[in-house]
Amino acid sequence: MKEDKEADKKYNKHGLISRTFYEEELSKLQKELVKLQYWVKQQGLRVVIIFEGRDAAGKGGTIKRISEALNPRGCRVVALEKPSDREQTQWYFQRYVSHLPAAGEIVIFDRSWYNRAGVERVMGFCTEDQYQEFLRSCPEFEKMIVRSGILLLKYWISVSDEEQEKRFRERAENPLKRWKLSPIDISSWNKWVEYSKAKDEMFKFTDIKQAPWYDVQADDKRKARLNCITHILSMIPYKNVMPEPIVLPPRKINDNYVRPPMSEINFVPNVY
Repeated sequence: MKEDKEADKKYNKHGLISRTFYEEELSKLQKELVKLQYWVKQQGLRVVIIFEGRDAAGKGGTIKRISEALNPRGCRVVALEKPSDREQTQWYFQRYVSHLPAAGEIVIFDRSWYNRAGVERVMGFCTEDQYQEFLRSCPEFEKMIVRSGILLLKYWISVSDEEQEKRFRERAENPLKRWKLSPIDISSWNKWVEYSKAKDEMFKFTDIKQAPWYDVQADDKRKARLNCITHILSMIPYKNVMPEPIVLPPRKINDNYVRPPMSEINFVPNVY
Protein backbone atom coordinates (compact mmCIF):
# COMPACT_ATOMS: atom_id res chain seq x y z
CA MET A 1 0.00 0.00 0.00
CA LYS A 2 2.83 2.40 0.85
CA GLU A 3 4.44 1.82 -2.56
CA ASP A 4 1.11 2.47 -4.27
CA LYS A 5 0.73 5.79 -2.43
CA GLU A 6 4.26 6.83 -3.39
CA ALA A 7 3.57 5.93 -7.02
CA ASP A 8 0.33 7.95 -6.92
CA LYS A 9 2.31 10.95 -5.67
CA LYS A 10 5.05 10.51 -8.24
CA TYR A 11 2.91 10.03 -11.35
CA ASN A 12 -0.35 11.59 -12.53
CA LYS A 13 -3.28 9.79 -14.15
CA HIS A 14 -1.57 10.02 -17.55
CA GLY A 15 1.52 8.18 -16.30
CA LEU A 16 3.65 11.34 -16.35
CA ILE A 17 5.64 12.83 -13.47
CA SER A 18 3.19 14.74 -11.28
CA ARG A 19 3.67 18.49 -10.77
CA THR A 20 3.90 18.16 -6.97
CA PHE A 21 6.60 15.48 -7.07
CA TYR A 22 8.41 17.31 -9.89
CA GLU A 23 8.58 20.61 -8.02
CA GLU A 24 9.82 18.92 -4.84
CA GLU A 25 12.57 17.05 -6.67
CA LEU A 26 13.51 20.03 -8.83
CA SER A 27 13.98 22.17 -5.72
CA LYS A 28 16.35 19.57 -4.24
CA LEU A 29 18.33 19.27 -7.47
CA GLN A 30 18.60 23.04 -7.94
CA LYS A 31 20.09 23.34 -4.47
CA GLU A 32 22.70 20.77 -5.52
CA LEU A 33 23.38 22.78 -8.69
CA VAL A 34 24.09 25.82 -6.51
CA LYS A 35 26.56 23.75 -4.49
CA LEU A 36 28.12 22.59 -7.74
CA GLN A 37 28.54 26.17 -8.94
CA TYR A 38 30.32 27.15 -5.73
CA TRP A 39 32.65 24.19 -6.24
CA VAL A 40 33.30 25.09 -9.89
CA LYS A 41 34.21 28.63 -8.86
CA GLN A 42 36.41 27.58 -5.94
CA GLN A 43 38.31 25.02 -8.00
CA GLY A 44 38.56 27.19 -11.10
CA LEU A 45 36.87 24.56 -13.25
CA ARG A 46 35.67 25.25 -16.78
CA VAL A 47 32.45 23.53 -17.82
CA VAL A 48 30.66 23.45 -21.18
CA ILE A 49 27.24 21.84 -21.51
CA ILE A 50 25.76 21.45 -24.99
CA PHE A 51 22.07 20.88 -25.64
CA GLU A 52 20.94 19.69 -29.04
CA GLY A 53 17.81 17.97 -30.29
CA ARG A 54 14.76 18.33 -32.47
CA ASP A 55 12.66 21.47 -32.47
CA ALA A 56 10.21 21.50 -29.50
CA ALA A 57 12.12 18.68 -27.78
CA GLY A 58 12.45 20.73 -24.60
CA LYS A 59 16.01 22.10 -24.72
CA GLY A 60 15.04 25.58 -23.60
CA GLY A 61 12.94 24.39 -20.68
CA THR A 62 15.70 22.11 -19.43
CA ILE A 63 18.30 24.87 -19.72
CA LYS A 64 16.04 27.30 -17.85
CA ARG A 65 15.62 24.90 -14.92
CA ILE A 66 19.37 24.37 -14.73
CA SER A 67 20.34 28.03 -14.89
CA GLU A 68 17.53 29.82 -13.07
CA ALA A 69 18.91 29.21 -9.55
CA LEU A 70 22.55 29.84 -10.50
CA ASN A 71 24.56 33.05 -10.34
CA PRO A 72 24.43 34.46 -13.91
CA ARG A 73 27.93 35.90 -13.44
CA GLY A 74 29.26 32.36 -13.37
CA CYS A 75 26.75 30.55 -15.57
CA ARG A 76 26.15 31.85 -19.10
CA VAL A 77 23.60 30.58 -21.60
CA VAL A 78 24.74 31.00 -25.21
CA ALA A 79 22.08 30.92 -27.93
CA LEU A 80 23.57 32.42 -31.07
CA GLU A 81 21.60 33.88 -33.94
CA LYS A 82 22.40 32.85 -37.51
CA PRO A 83 25.94 33.90 -38.51
CA SER A 84 26.49 37.36 -39.93
CA ASP A 85 28.03 37.92 -43.37
CA ARG A 86 31.40 38.40 -41.69
CA GLU A 87 31.06 35.30 -39.53
CA GLN A 88 30.23 33.22 -42.57
CA THR A 89 33.74 33.93 -43.88
CA GLN A 90 35.44 32.84 -40.64
CA TRP A 91 36.68 29.42 -39.58
CA TYR A 92 33.44 27.64 -38.73
CA PHE A 93 34.21 27.11 -35.02
CA GLN A 94 35.58 30.61 -34.53
CA ARG A 95 32.48 32.35 -33.22
CA TYR A 96 31.88 29.56 -30.70
CA VAL A 97 35.43 29.66 -29.30
CA SER A 98 34.92 33.19 -27.98
CA HIS A 99 32.12 31.91 -25.75
CA LEU A 100 34.11 29.12 -24.08
CA PRO A 101 34.45 29.49 -20.29
CA ALA A 102 37.21 30.99 -18.22
CA ALA A 103 38.13 29.55 -14.82
CA GLY A 104 35.15 29.15 -12.52
CA GLU A 105 32.55 29.42 -15.28
CA ILE A 106 29.78 27.19 -16.61
CA VAL A 107 28.66 27.83 -20.20
CA ILE A 108 25.49 26.25 -21.57
CA PHE A 109 25.01 26.18 -25.34
CA ASP A 110 21.39 26.21 -26.48
CA ARG A 111 22.38 24.70 -29.81
CA SER A 112 26.02 24.89 -30.75
CA TRP A 113 28.50 24.12 -33.51
CA TYR A 114 26.33 21.08 -34.21
CA ASN A 115 24.03 23.34 -36.23
CA ARG A 116 26.16 22.37 -39.20
CA ALA A 117 25.40 18.67 -38.80
CA GLY A 118 21.71 19.30 -38.14
CA VAL A 119 19.66 22.16 -39.48
CA GLU A 120 22.33 23.37 -41.94
CA ARG A 121 22.71 19.88 -43.38
CA VAL A 122 18.98 19.17 -43.66
CA MET A 123 17.89 22.60 -44.86
CA GLY A 124 20.75 22.98 -47.34
CA PHE A 125 22.41 25.95 -45.60
CA CYS A 126 25.89 24.48 -46.08
CA THR A 127 27.66 22.77 -48.95
CA GLU A 128 28.53 19.08 -49.03
CA ASP A 129 32.22 19.98 -48.65
CA GLN A 130 31.49 22.13 -45.59
CA TYR A 131 29.46 19.32 -44.05
CA GLN A 132 32.13 16.68 -44.65
CA GLU A 133 34.81 19.00 -43.26
CA PHE A 134 32.71 19.47 -40.13
CA LEU A 135 32.48 15.70 -39.57
CA ARG A 136 36.27 15.48 -39.86
CA SER A 137 37.07 18.56 -37.78
CA CYS A 138 34.53 18.39 -34.98
CA PRO A 139 36.01 15.38 -33.12
CA GLU A 140 39.47 16.96 -33.28
CA PHE A 141 38.09 20.31 -32.14
CA GLU A 142 36.40 18.70 -29.14
CA LYS A 143 39.48 16.67 -28.26
CA MET A 144 41.42 19.96 -28.15
CA ILE A 145 38.77 21.45 -25.85
CA VAL A 146 38.95 18.49 -23.48
CA ARG A 147 42.77 18.43 -23.52
CA SER A 148 42.77 22.09 -22.52
CA GLY A 149 41.04 21.09 -19.29
CA ILE A 150 37.45 21.98 -20.15
CA LEU A 151 34.79 19.50 -19.08
CA LEU A 152 32.50 19.01 -22.10
CA LEU A 153 29.05 17.45 -21.67
CA LYS A 154 26.78 16.86 -24.70
CA TYR A 155 23.07 16.13 -24.39
CA TRP A 156 20.68 15.18 -27.17
CA ILE A 157 17.06 15.79 -26.16
CA SER A 158 14.87 13.18 -27.87
CA VAL A 159 11.17 13.53 -28.59
CA SER A 160 8.77 11.33 -30.53
CA ASP A 161 7.09 12.37 -33.76
CA GLU A 162 3.68 12.44 -32.06
CA GLU A 163 4.85 14.53 -29.11
CA GLN A 164 6.68 17.01 -31.34
CA GLU A 165 3.53 17.53 -33.42
CA LYS A 166 1.50 18.05 -30.23
CA ARG A 167 3.93 20.72 -29.03
CA PHE A 168 4.07 22.41 -32.44
CA ARG A 169 0.29 22.69 -32.51
CA GLU A 170 0.25 24.08 -28.98
CA ARG A 171 2.77 26.74 -29.98
CA ALA A 172 0.78 27.64 -33.07
CA GLU A 173 -2.41 28.09 -31.02
CA ASN A 174 -1.00 29.74 -27.88
CA PRO A 175 -0.11 33.46 -28.35
CA LEU A 176 2.35 33.23 -25.43
CA LYS A 177 4.30 30.44 -27.14
CA ARG A 178 3.92 31.39 -30.78
CA TRP A 179 7.32 33.09 -30.83
CA LYS A 180 8.85 29.64 -30.27
CA LEU A 181 7.59 28.49 -33.67
CA SER A 182 10.19 29.85 -36.11
CA PRO A 183 10.11 29.77 -39.92
CA ILE A 184 12.80 27.06 -39.77
CA ASP A 185 10.52 24.97 -37.52
CA ILE A 186 7.73 25.25 -40.05
CA SER A 187 10.06 24.47 -42.97
CA SER A 188 11.36 21.36 -41.19
CA TRP A 189 7.84 20.15 -40.39
CA ASN A 190 7.94 17.39 -42.99
CA LYS A 191 11.62 16.50 -42.62
CA TRP A 192 11.46 14.09 -39.68
CA VAL A 193 13.29 11.29 -41.49
CA GLU A 194 15.93 13.66 -42.88
CA TYR A 195 16.68 14.95 -39.37
CA SER A 196 16.83 11.38 -38.05
CA LYS A 197 19.39 10.44 -40.68
CA ALA A 198 21.41 13.59 -39.99
CA LYS A 199 21.44 12.85 -36.25
CA ASP A 200 22.53 9.23 -36.82
CA GLU A 201 25.37 10.34 -39.08
CA MET A 202 26.42 13.04 -36.62
CA PHE A 203 26.55 10.57 -33.74
CA LYS A 204 28.59 8.13 -35.81
CA PHE A 205 31.40 10.67 -36.16
CA THR A 206 31.14 12.74 -32.97
CA ASP A 207 30.17 10.29 -30.22
CA ILE A 208 33.78 10.06 -29.05
CA LYS A 209 35.11 8.72 -25.76
CA GLN A 210 36.56 12.11 -24.81
CA ALA A 211 33.13 13.74 -25.25
CA PRO A 212 30.32 11.20 -25.64
CA TRP A 213 26.72 12.03 -26.41
CA TYR A 214 24.05 11.43 -23.77
CA ASP A 215 20.48 10.90 -24.96
CA VAL A 216 17.64 12.29 -22.85
CA GLN A 217 14.17 10.84 -23.46
CA ALA A 218 11.89 13.89 -23.26
CA ASP A 219 8.30 13.02 -24.14
CA ASP A 220 7.74 13.64 -20.41
CA LYS A 221 9.34 17.08 -19.99
CA ARG A 222 9.43 16.99 -16.22
CA LYS A 223 11.07 13.58 -16.08
CA ALA A 224 13.61 14.66 -18.71
CA ARG A 225 14.62 17.73 -16.72
CA LEU A 226 15.05 15.80 -13.49
CA ASN A 227 17.03 13.03 -15.21
CA CYS A 228 19.27 15.48 -17.04
CA ILE A 229 20.10 17.56 -13.96
CA THR A 230 20.77 14.40 -11.96
CA HIS A 231 23.16 13.22 -14.66
CA ILE A 232 25.02 16.53 -14.80
CA LEU A 233 25.51 16.42 -11.03
CA SER A 234 26.86 12.86 -11.32
CA MET A 235 29.36 13.85 -14.03
CA ILE A 236 31.11 16.59 -12.03
CA PRO A 237 32.39 15.36 -8.66
CA TYR A 238 31.91 18.21 -6.18
CA LYS A 239 31.97 19.00 -2.49
CA ASN A 240 29.71 21.30 -0.53
CA VAL A 241 31.72 24.51 -0.18
CA MET A 242 28.69 26.77 0.08
CA PRO A 243 29.33 29.64 2.51
CA GLU A 244 27.66 29.57 5.90
CA PRO A 245 24.42 31.55 6.30
CA ILE A 246 25.07 35.28 6.50
CA VAL A 247 24.08 37.06 9.70
CA LEU A 248 23.06 40.63 8.96
CA PRO A 249 24.16 43.24 11.52
CA PRO A 250 21.57 45.64 12.99
CA ARG A 251 20.71 48.42 10.59
CA LYS A 252 22.04 51.83 11.58
CA ILE A 253 19.33 54.45 11.81
CA ASN A 254 20.13 58.01 10.72
CA ASP A 255 17.77 60.31 12.61
CA ASN A 256 18.80 63.30 10.47
CA TYR A 257 17.28 61.93 7.26
CA VAL A 258 14.10 63.61 6.06
CA ARG A 259 12.21 61.88 3.27
CA PRO A 260 10.89 64.04 0.40
CA PRO A 261 7.14 64.68 0.39
CA MET A 262 5.17 61.73 -1.00
CA SER A 263 3.34 64.09 -3.33
CA GLU A 264 6.60 64.71 -5.24
CA ILE A 265 7.13 61.03 -6.12
CA ASN A 266 5.74 59.43 -9.26
CA PHE A 267 4.28 56.14 -8.05
CA VAL A 268 3.14 53.28 -10.26
CA PRO A 269 -0.67 53.12 -9.92
CA ASN A 270 -2.01 50.30 -7.74
CA VAL A 271 -4.04 48.59 -10.44
CA TYR A 272 -4.06 45.32 -8.45
